[in-house]
Amino acid sequence: MATIYLVEDEEHLNQLLKKYLEKEGYQVVSFFDGESAIQKIHDLPDLWILDIMLPDIDGYQLIKNIKEYNSKTPVIFMSARNQELDRVVGLELGSDDYLSKPFLPRELIIRTNKLIQRMSGEKAEVSTAHQLDNYLVNRKQRTVFDGDQEIILTNKEFTLLLYFIENLNTVVTREQILEKVWGDHYFGSDRVVDDTIRRLRKKLARIVIETIYGFGYKLAGK
Repeated sequence: MATIYLVEDEEHLNQLLKKYLEKEGYQVVSFFDGESAIQKIHDLPDLWILDIMLPDIDGYQLIKNIKEYNSKTPVIFMSARNQELDRVVGLELGSDDYLSKPFLPRELIIRTNKLIQRMSGEKAEVSTAHQLDNYLVNRKQRTVFDGDQEIILTNKEFTLLLYFIENLNTVVTREQILEKVWGDHYFGSDRVVDDTIRRLRKKLARIVIETIYGFGYKLAGK
């Protein structure tokens, strides 16, 4: 079930749209002002639906913050103001769709369904991606992103990270790591494991790779 964050200060319209979206099968969280919504950007819902005219923080600032945190989070803008100007500015800031008030609730449902379906298709294409402490690790592309910033890892660093992800919350020994990451034909020192983990900890400061003294390591996570 996709989660939608709806930001609309007009209470009747907020509740009406929430009702329609929930009837369509979405989980909807409502906000009536920008300040309360901006505190929840880190939740990473599947879609934001925003009104531009809000009593405190306007929709422009809100979408800017949403896209700065994760540019891939889709946003639909709603506005009753200068339609053409709002549409252009919204698109410049990264909005994925635009609705001019007044509109029929069914039109919002249709646009929401299409956008969610599109995003689901994109997610299916990158099903090899894994979210780890808000780092996006893509197995197929062998990339790691922190928001929009790519973190450059060496081949061994990335392979080791994948091995930890595959064994999340499981203790693995140096010998197991050497076998899986460096292969049976590696005859160097096992200190290479410690050195590579040290670099991973430095480059990915938010992940927790625990040292289990006398045994090995464990990547802790949810």
